[in-house]
Amino acid sequence: MPVYNAPLRDMKFVMQEVLDIGSLQKYEKFAEADMDTLEAILEQSAKFSSEVLAPLNAVGDHEGCTRHADGSVTTPKGFKEAYKQVVENGMMGLSEPEEFGGMGMPSIWSTATGEMQSAANMAFAMYPGLTNGAAKAIKIGGSPEQKATYLPKMTTGEWTGTMNLTEPHCGTDLGLLKTKAVPQADGSYKLTGQKIFISAGEHDMSDNIIHLVLARIEGAPEGVKGISLFIVPKFKLDESGNSGERNPVSCGAIEEKMGIHGNATCVMNFDDAEGYLIGEENKGLRVMFVMMNEARMGVGMQGLAQSDVAYQNAVDYANDRLQGRSLTGPKNEAGPADPIIVHPDVRRMLMETKAFNEGSRALIYWATLLEDLETVHEDEKFREKCDDYLGLLTPVIKGYITDKAMATTIDCQQIFGGHGFIEEWGMSQFVRDTRIALIYEGANGIQALDLVGRKLARNGGRALMTLNNEIDAFVADNSGNEKTAEFMDGLKTAKNKLTEATMWLMQNGMTNPDNAGAGSVDYMHMMGLTSLAYMWAKMAVTAQAAIDAGSNDDFYSNKIITGRYFVLRMLPMLDAHLAKIKTGAEPVMALEAAAF
Repeated sequence: MPVYNAPLRDMKFVMQEVLDIGSLQKYEKFAEADMDTLEAILEQSAKFSSEVLAPLNAVGDHEGCTRHADGSVTTPKGFKEAYKQVVENGMMGLSEPEEFGGMGMPSIWSTATGEMQSAANMAFAMYPGLTNGAAKAIKIGGSPEQKATYLPKMTTGEWTGTMNLTEPHCGTDLGLLKTKAVPQADGSYKLTGQKIFISAGEHDMSDNIIHLVLARIEGAPEGVKGISLFIVPKFKLDESGNSGERNPVSCGAIEEKMGIHGNATCVMNFDDAEGYLIGEENKGLRVMFVMMNEARMGVGMQGLAQSDVAYQNAVDYANDRLQGRSLTGPKNEAGPADPIIVHPDVRRMLMETKAFNEGSRALIYWATLLEDLETVHEDEKFREKCDDYLGLLTPVIKGYITDKAMATTIDCQQIFGGHGFIEEWGMSQFVRDTRIALIYEGANGIQALDLVGRKLARNGGRALMTLNNEIDAFVADNSGNEKTAEFMDGLKTAKNKLTEATMWLMQNGMTNPDNAGAGSVDYMHMMGLTSLAYMWAKMAVTAQAAIDAGSNDDFYSNKIITGRYFVLRMLPMLDAHLAKIKTGAEPVMALEAAAF
């Protein structure tokens, strides 16, 4: 059976040494966010993830969720009890406001604990993850009464939450949705329609499920300008705000899926279900995108998490599996063969995954820290920069990281050879579970189009220009250290190549939009590689400083070795992506549709 052990040393290195999150304590909002408390929470979460959630991962995969004749859904054996522990330990409200019953800790703390849960059991982690996203949407768009009614119980986990966007006839193009909302005399609405692919849409783990539903009020404009957002609880609330009469919203079916079997992905039917408008009429997408952006960051983290757990198990296997002899002579002379970790191609796959995982962790944690700083920093210009960076990085984190995680997870499966194809070893599940991350919350091709078509041009390109200036300043500040020169040279080269790609798209995308569309995924990957180059440069500087200060901890020297692999073996992919972008749309669009 596969195992998972949280990479606490690397998590703490990124959070405490590279990003210095302890400095958040100087802000009143995070005055209680001391490092001793963080250490205790990380240790508790690591133990829970490895000892409770990881053993349930295969259980959820094999059993799946069961829909009963009355529309109710039972989660796999052990899920309900594990979720009860999440609630009792206060994990749901770690970074939620104290006024609603949370601990009020920085978001980066819950990102770290969320990574552990997703790595140990991705299907399970989606239940609390979606709830936090729904709660954030209510925090942003809900009325004071709605916040007071729903947020305390969603913060504790007594109630869970969902997002209901997709319909059978429309996925990304939400302007086509048909679910209707009819105003009632008491200010509520009756919602009728069907939603599909609704993760955690029905289950047995919480007392109520708070659905956030996109619908069109009767008479609203067509397209995205006529979409409103509603709260539709599974159970209506009584006068005391507790779950009461059942609302006519039900699970019509559970989707038969490739992976994440432990999560109830439902077809949801709304039959004059009672709902309550969030925010203004016809302005629902604005609030829902708050939740979607939160979810997209979370999906990027899911990609990292699956890549990391796959890597851990591949390392164990590569050290145990004896096959063949090292090309430079036997390393296990007393045995019949050498462990396969001696073979360069196995090392290549492991190094590729390790370098990707550690760079991606730093990038995701940095982005989450920006979210925290945006809420507390006293400088308006700095808060503006945080918002700019998050807009630029969100599609990259969702799109690039999950694209690459799919490849690294498959590489880790490959290390197992034929055993990787056998369910008993668990590698198949990691591959199957990872696959959805490239699709949901906006397919990766859409993320690339969003990056190239919207995020780059936003505010006159201010975000990328600011990031480029920051990178230039960082390289200049660290240019005198020969021990990290490779990292600075790699980062400078990456930034220059990304700039070259940006200029080409600006010059050629206006005349023919297909040029931008054809190169968007390659550009997203260039942005991902450049972002990871920045993170690796930061980590190299931090690790080298520790070595220069006299540390004998192998962690730091190994960090430098892993980072060099990224610079020397992964960054050269920039050239291939740049070359493909410059071919434009012609080779992509030349074949007539009928000839495919």
